[in-house]
Amino acid sequence: MKTLPIIEQHFHGAYGVDFNKAGADEIIELSYKLREIGIAGFFPTLVTDSVENTKKQIDVIKQASKKSSGILGIHLEGIFLNPEKRGIHNAEHFLPLTEDNYKKIEDEFIKIVTLAPESDKGLIMYLKSNGVKVQAGHCTGWASGELKPDGVTHMFNAMSGISHKMPSTALSALLDDEVYTEVIADGVHVIDDALKLIFKTKPVNKILLISDALPITYSDIKETIFADSAIYYDGKEAKSAAGTLAGSTKLLPEIIKILGRKNLFNPKFIENTYVYHGIEPKGELVWDEDFNIINKQYN
Repeated sequence: MKTLPIIEQHFHGAYGVDFNKAGADEIIELSYKLREIGIAGFFPTLVTDSVENTKKQIDVIKQASKKSSGILGIHLEGIFLNPEKRGIHNAEHFLPLTEDNYKKIEDEFIKIVTLAPESDKGLIMYLKSNGVKVQAGHCTGWASGELKPDGVTHMFNAMSGISHKMPSTALSALLDDEVYTEVIADGVHVIDDALKLIFKTKPVNKILLISDALPITYSDIKETIFADSAIYYDGKEAKSAAGTLAGSTKLLPEIIKILGRKNLFNPKFIENTYVYHGIEPKGELVWDEDFNIINKQYN
């Protein structure tokens, strides 16, 4: 089977590298490791942090991008979220969804912003007018009409679920054929029946596979501080002391194997990220019947 090289549009780090803390050289080295396993491009994703550190890490990532073409832009998953659905994020750093607050950290290298549309105070329109992808996440709903998001962040996780009595983020995401939908298909964040519901309901060209991987992914780290919380990894799940599930501990090549074994993988899932961001395809991956990458070609 042939596919395009993988693009990760939502992950926080791997091999011990944390995008909220790492230096440029560490991120560049990580890009080389990712390329070796079939990930040709990625959007470093920043978890909620102080304005000061967010600005600092944006500059670090931009510096790294000058030496690594695989760094495609920043995914800002933080600051503009709903405290009710904060997940592992530190709500002390949250700010109202205004243009002025966004300008405190604004940079042209931010390509995706995850936010809570129900709390919008003019930010969505500003982001859209500047070509930034708006994704509903860590939220309870979204605005209607022209202000609906471009995508939904990690479907079913940290959002209002399906109800037969009231609108919800998940219900809107499933019903709107124009909205792209991120999915963490690592076998931990979404059960198989919910995955099948997504794949059955959403147009196949609107599904975005993501890992939402944590910095501890593919490392020997069992305990760490992430988003100002202590995170513990038991070999299967990474959680806070309170039991809140953090991100994944797998990257997309491994997640694709998991889907392949369940007969749920579609190569379109990889192609969709290219279309979503208007990225020109370069190269290909060749997979064997067990979903191992046996050949990589990058143009």
